Amino acid sequence: MSAWNIDCGECGCEGSRIIENASGEYECPDCGLIHAQAIDMGKDYRVFADGKGADSERHGMKSSYLLHDKGLTTDIGKGWKDHAGAPIKGDFRRRLNRLRRQQQRTRIRNSTERNLVQALYELQRLASRMDLSESIREQAAYIYRKAAEAKLVQGRSIEGVVAASIHAACRLNGIHRTLDEIGRHSRIGRKEIGRTYRKVKQHLSLQIKPSTPDGFVPAFCSKLQVDNKIQAEALTILENPLVRRITTGRSPTGIAAAVVYLSCMKNPESYRTQRDVAAAAGVTEVTIRNRYNDICDALGIDRNSIGN
Repeated sequence: MSAWNIDCGECGCEGSRIIENASGEYECPDCGLIHAQAIDMGKDYRVFADGKGADSERHGMKSSYLLHDKGLTTDIGKGWKDHAGAPIKGDFRRRLNRLRRQQQRTRIRNSTERNLVQALYELQRLASRMDLSESIREQAAYIYRKAAEAKLVQGRSIEGVVAASIHAACRLNGIHRTLDEIGRHSRIGRKEIGRTYRKVKQHLSLQIKPSTPDGFVPAFCSKLQVDNKIQAEALTILENPLVRRITTGRSPTGIAAAVVYLSCMKNPESYRTQRDVAAAAGVTEVTIRNRYNDICDALGIDRNSIGN
């Protein structure tokens, strides 16, 4: 039995006294008010044949935040044949066509839902460009809906809040995507996405850990198409306490790009120029050069002897 953390709104009973019963409901012991109920949002199956087991047919679809109505409405089919395969003609065909038009109009009832449809379309477009998984898209859509409920969209562009929601979803799941990368696929600039992201994070109290350089190393190595030993050596350099000490207060992408460049310098067969690494990491060559010098100084490496 786990305790509820909110006082009863009916009788004022303390939240610590409200308990979870065997059916998954939080029940007040004084007035009997049910505060929450466990609802199964997964797929529902029906099996009519023996021996089918898990190979069963579904009826209905699961709820999804990627649909403005969460997939809870019903669409009228677009065919012009009845259940027997005979064509629909005459007055019944005209009535069916009119019902379809009315049904489409009633799905979007006001400007709020219209803006939500536009936002979810932009979210799907941006997520497809970035090749994000379905779970990341669902979480990004959930974050956007919460931001819209908190009126964070007012005075800001829908595209900016969508991009910020995707960035927040990636960060929550440990997927390292930079603001520059999101900005390249979005119609919004990097600075606006960053400002909107900080506002969304603050108002929704999202518990997001700071980015670390080791999270960007695999992506940079993949773009550069270098051997796995380059990635392994770069991660080993980052584990050094002397290197970790200089990462504080510096951009994690710059540090990650610098250690990848250092690893390539140590392995002539996988050599990449500063320009190549800068293009893969989305930072300037000056940033890589400065961080590279800082790391070499911290580790006591003679820069002239590297690669020889």
